[in-house]
Amino acid sequence: MAQTGDLKTLPLDDLHRQAGARFGPFAGWSMPLTYADGVMKEHLHTREKAGLFDISHMKLFLVSGAGAAAALATACPFDPEALGNGQSKYTFFLNDNAGIIDDLIVTRLGADRFMGVANAGNAEIDQRHLEQMRVDTAWTLAPLNRVFLALQGPAAEAVLRDAGLDLSQLSFMQGCEPRESWFASRSGYTGEDGFEIALPVDEADAFATALLADKRVQWIGLAARDSLRLEAGLCLHGQDITADTSPVDAGLMWAIPKALREKGSFIGADALRAELARGRARSRVGIKPEGRQPVRPGTLLFDEGGAEIGHVTSGGFGPSAGFPVAMGYVTGDAAPGRPLFADVRGKRLPVEIHALPFTPHRYRKG
Repeated sequence: MAQTGDLKTLPLDDLHRQAGARFGPFAGWSMPLTYADGVMKEHLHTREKAGLFDISHMKLFLVSGAGAAAALATACPFDPEALGNGQSKYTFFLNDNAGIIDDLIVTRLGADRFMGVANAGNAEIDQRHLEQMRVDTAWTLAPLNRVFLALQGPAAEAVLRDAGLDLSQLSFMQGCEPRESWFASRSGYTGEDGFEIALPVDEADAFATALLADKRVQWIGLAARDSLRLEAGLCLHGQDITADTSPVDAGLMWAIPKALREKGSFIGADALRAELARGRARSRVGIKPEGRQPVRPGTLLFDEGGAEIGHVTSGGFGPSAGFPVAMGYVTGDAAPGRPLFADVRGKRLPVEIHALPFTPHRYRKG
């Protein structure tokens, strides 16, 4: 993996440059932001056909050994032993205050083998968090050097099958190892059906090229990935969720089994139980501005009486929704339809709370 100044360079950097990518920094990496067609067309192409995303900045790590499940059960608020082989689970690393250090997906690949996929900017923090679990159990943590690609959209399954990789046996939030040193899951960050595939660096150029030879597929940059995930109501760590945000306020308690909320011994469990007893202090909500002007992260929100009641954490235009979309946190009533005002350059723009997601999820379940 090369360096460009202080930024890491993706292994498939040459392919992106040949495709006319415009690059920018993200989480310490030089990432393709857009390609020749631009954000709007890339976004809609993913919703209609199949978008190919290079997400090699994400961190994959294999946790294995007799103590692997016990270590993960302490590090995260879920029960690894309850996962069947090939089953994936969305979960978190929490700090002692129940703040979200990172969110991740863990897939069980065997009796004592678990694959984790975490956010790029948190890789070192996540590794230190996991290393704390070594006290009483024997296990190994192996960060993997892989190219990581996401193929998202209604044509994704057919495209992969035509390229010689049949993953039709997977349903949403299931994973497997389809080839030696490969990992694949039916998951993604767009709200669409799709797959995330990790493979050795020396096999990645040929695989990506084969996918792109299909007319249904085109490269999609980070900008459209952001608009897609925002329409789908999915959180971005560092914006919508942080180490100061709990799963309670973020509306993510569905990811923590009820039994663990009550009696779990994971890191942050006591603080989480105390917060549940106190009740939610604020709520993550969807926000729809009136008119066509988007509201951006950091924008303050006010109620009809002029009191400041929250702020925007993510915002932009939703090409599929057809209107500006945003997420943020508010105190008090979080019901859809509640009228609010956003402070945009000193002017009060009318907005309202909107149900999440803005566009329906189209995952392949069951």
